[in-house]
Amino acid sequence: MTQAWDKALRARGYRVTPQRQLVLAAVTKLEHATPEEIWADVQQTASGVNISTIYRTLELLEQLGLVTHTHLGHGAPRYHLAAEAEHVHLVCAECGRITEIPPEAVAPLVSALADDYGFQTDVGHLTVFGRCESCRAGAAAEGAAAEGAAAEGAAAEGAAAGSGRAGGAGPTT
Repeated sequence: MTQAWDKALRARGYRVTPQRQLVLAAVTKLEHATPEEIWADVQQTASGVNISTIYRTLELLEQLGLVTHTHLGHGAPRYHLAAEAEHVHLVCAECGRITEIPPEAVAPLVSALADDYGFQTDVGHLTVFGRCESCRAGAAAEGAAAEGAAAEGAAAEGAAAGSGRAGGAGPTT
């Protein structure tokens, strides 16, 4: 992949600088990373590279079609390789996990939007927010534990109330 980057940069008259190589390597490694996350990764190898260099490099690489960005909620955009851009993002609102799924997974939605509303969907920028399987399972387990504790508490209250009546505190005949 590195040779493809080199060729793409040189073909458009740009030099292949160490900073550009480091940014591309970080984008590849981190997949959906903010400029700050890319900068932190680059800093591990080249501590002299500042954040403005990261922003300028990302802007150039996006203009050249080597990287693309997406907005996965509020905050900074996240960058990934343009060659891997055709996917839909599922973002867990609870833990922040990002899952990529193929565009075919939302084909029925895309078709319905086109048929019912005449709307052409750009699936490369489609993000769906919700809760991931792990968070849902954790919530279900917590809910079951809470229900179990409530049931135990109710049973204990009932037992205590029942023993109070059986203790002979009331009138006898």
